[in-house]
Order: sequence, then C-alpha cells, then structure tokens
Amino acid sequence: MKERLYLYDTTLRDGQQTPGIDFSVEDKIAIARMLDEFGLDYVEGGYPGANPTDTAFFTEKRTRHARFSAFGMTKRVGVSASNDPGLALLLQSRSDVVCYVAKSSQYQVRVALGCTDEENLDAIRASVEAAIAAGKEAIIDCEHFFDGFKANADYTLACALTAFEAGARWVVLCDTNGGTQPAEVREIVGKVIAAGIPGSHLGIHAHDDTGQAVANSLAAVEAGARQIQGTLNGIGERCGNANLVTLIPTLALKPNYADRFETGITPERLATIAHLSRSFDELLNRAPNAQAPYVGASAFATKAGIHASALAKEPSTYEHVEPESIGNRRKVMVSDQGGKANFIAELKRRGIEVSRDDSRLDTLIAMVKEREAEGYAYEGADASFELLARRTLGTVPDFFSVESFRCMVERRFDVNGQIKTVSEAIVKVVVEGEVRMSVAEGHGPVNALDIALRKDLGRYQSEIEDLELVDYKVRILNGGTEAITRVLIESQDASGARWWTVGVSDNVIDASFQALMDSIVFKLMKNRELAGLVAAE
Repeated sequence: MKERLYLYDTTLRDGQQTPGIDFSVEDKIAIARMLDEFGLDYVEGGYPGANPTDTAFFTEKRTRHARFSAFGMTKRVGVSASNDPGLALLLQSRSDVVCYVAKSSQYQVRVALGCTDEENLDAIRASVEAAIAAGKEAIIDCEHFFDGFKANADYTLACALTAFEAGARWVVLCDTNGGTQPAEVREIVGKVIAAGIPGSHLGIHAHDDTGQAVANSLAAVEAGARQIQGTLNGIGERCGNANLVTLIPTLALKPNYADRFETGITPERLATIAHLSRSFDELLNRAPNAQAPYVGASAFATKAGIHASALAKEPSTYEHVEPESIGNRRKVMVSDQGGKANFIAELKRRGIEVSRDDSRLDTLIAMVKEREAEGYAYEGADASFELLARRTLGTVPDFFSVESFRCMVERRFDVNGQIKTVSEAIVKVVVEGEVRMSVAEGHGPVNALDIALRKDLGRYQSEIEDLELVDYKVRILNGGTEAITRVLIESQDASGARWWTVGVSDNVIDASFQALMDSIVFKLMKNRELAGLVAAE
C-alpha cells in the first residue's frame, strides 16, 4: 500500500515575499481557487493582521477542498495565549489550520527573540494548545531548524518535540537560510524520527539559495517526512522556495517515488499542471520560464537533426516522461496526433465536442499557433481561447459589431488653473442592424473606452450591467516605442465567475479594445449557455 504525501502550498504567504510581487485580495482569491481546484491538500493564505490585504482575505474561507491555513507567530513571551492580540487574530480567522512560525535555533531565540530557551518552549506549547482549543489544526514551522540542529541538536529537537507533544498535526523542519545540502537533510530528518517524532507528522520547508530546494524536499521524503511545503513556480523570498510544479510531477511520474507514494493530485489534474504554471505567470504579468522542468515551453522541444529524427520514431529516445502527462507538448511534432489530443482534451473540458478528423480542428490548431507566435498567450486567457475555438467551430452568435472607435487624451488647464488630463472615447456599434454611438470620459483612455463600449448595446445592455473589469495587465513583448504589447483583462459578474481575455497589437489601446470586446462577448455567450439558449440564437 502506498504512503500518502501531503502537499502544502505557501504561494500566497511565502511566495508574496518575492521581490516585485504584491498580491491584491482579488489576486489571492483567484490563486486560491486555482490551487484548490488543482487538488493541493493545504493552501496557506497569509498572515491575518499583518496587513489589510491578508486581514480582508481571511474574512471568508477561500477553499472548498483544501485545508485553508493562516500563518503567524507563536504567542509573545510575557503574555498569555489568551491575551495575545496576534494570536487572537489567527484563531478568529476563517481558517481550518493555524501554521505558527517558531524559533528552533538556540542562537535565534537569544538574538532575535531575546528570551530564555524555556520561555520559547512555553510559547510553542501554549500556541499549539490554543489552536487546538479553538478547533483548528495546529502546525509548527520550526524556523532555522537545520542550522540550529547543527549548532545545538538538543535544543532544536526540544522545540520540535514540544510542538509534537502539545498536539501539533505537523512539525515542519525549515531550511530557512537555504544552505543545507540534501545529504544533511536526509541525515537530520532521520535523527528527528529516531528522537520520537514519526515521519507521518513531519514536514519539510526548503528554500532554494543553493538551487537544491527540490532536492532537499525529496531527500526529506526519502528519510521519512510526509508533508512538503512549496510554492507555484518556486517563487519566494531571495532565491525562492521549493517548486511544487517540479516536485509534483517527479513524485507522480518517477518510479522510485510513484511506486511508494501517492498525493491528492489525480492523473487528470496532473495533466493540467503546465496550464496552471503558465496561468500563474500570466497573472503575475511575467514571462513563463521556457526552460522550466516539465512545464516550460522548451521542456520537450528539440531542433531538427538526429534528436528530432529519433523522436519521430520513438519519443522515449529523448523524453524522460510523456509531455501530455503534465499537459505539455513536444515542439518538433506540433501538428501530430499528440498535439491534436491536447486540443481535444482542452475543448472537451470546456464542453466543446469535436472529432479528431474534423478539418476545423486543424484550422483551430494552426490559428492558435500562429496567434501565439504573434504574442497571444491563451494559457492565461481562458475566455479568449474559448471564443476563438467556438468561432472557428461556428458556434458564437453575432451579438454586435463595432464600426469604429476613437480615443482622445487631452492635457489642459481647468477652471481653477490646475493642469488636468482628460480621456474621452467614442464607440460606434451596430446592434441588430441599428448603428449606436456612445461617448464617455474615463480615468485614462482604456477606462473611457470600456465605459463607452458598454454604454449602449441595445437589447443586450441589461445582460452586462453586472459585468465588471477587475484587473488589467500590460506586457511589452519586445523593445522600443513601437513594441508589440499584450493586454490581459480579468472580468467578473454577479455570479462570482471570473474570466481572462487577451489582446495583442503594436498599439496598447487597440490591444485593450480586443480584450474588452472578448470580455463582453464571452459574458453574453456565458449567459446563453447558462440559460440553455445557445442553439436558439
């Protein structure tokens, strides 16, 4: 019987410490949904009380399947657990789990906390007991565990044992500075188990400062740890955290792990991990790493020559796993049946049935490849992909058309003599043969264009009243003032549904308009799907 490994994602907390990354509440909601649907066991949401974003995020439980975890410090020395305001915020949050960070290095206890060894142990014990009394699962992240163990193993073990004996479900050993080597991790985890904490209660939290966070996590598993903490695409402070996007396929597809262990990620969900990785990068508004293991665009790519020739005969000659198993594809065979199977599966997931020999499928595949070469990124724009697919297969109604649009930006003095920048947009649309022209001012040209476009759509106007643009991201795809620009727009409606659309152009307003148009059309189409009226249009 296989042993269960538990996957703990800390993208929304530890990952947020990545330089240049600052999640909004909306970002966190979207990412939590992605992680939850993928099948992770734990989703750590952040630090309630540390900032307004995290506090707002914890006013609701943000996962349906995964255990929702709040992160924070153990109680302060000199204050009881019941009187610690920081602890109260953790216990009152809408989380299933409280994950405490606890000093486990004697040096850190004295220098960083400025308290005695016993006071720190008491803080660990009392905090775990408080979480359990509040009906929550308790986890202790033993900060600086490996460095502390090498300096004073007895005290570091005492911290871990105190947490376990107080009732912590997991005692997580943290390589906080990221300098520990795999052989050391394997040896120390073994000693912790020998000291009395079973592997079924041990976790590993590795940082990538030597490029070995994944290796250290696997070493801990081999030594007996059964929980792995990490982040999407390995984001995190300094050099990042253990990359779950690399770890999960390794655990699932490599026999030395797959034959012994299982996770909560089904093969069907594993086949979406490339999409998850790329969608996350798009949400961060950054280019995906083409050479990322398993999921990168180049992970199964090869140039023409002996490699390509061998791949054509037998893919396993130059592939360590099947790219389809993680939702990727080989580039030298982009138009073969493997690539086609990916499209069929993606379309089926969206409720679009198409046969393998349908010529329209070939047209769609060619169109996607051509448009992606131009700069479109459909991994992060699900609604635009679905619209393109349905248009190619002939199933999108002609709700309205746009005859023309114009945007103006004027910088002038107002009546008070203050400089003011005004944006105005004019949009001419045709609805059921009738031409309608709308004018609007906005906070910038895109906002003005959005307002004007949605101002008067005739009989469809009432259907888009609840449509809201919630995020707008711009990426420059090449250099210079004439650069190609990609715009990603996230929209939502009153049902809580969210979708992304994309536009690409050498004109940022034109790219924005494409994405805005797709957003509205997708909303109208979605309404008809929900009402079962697509065929009647």
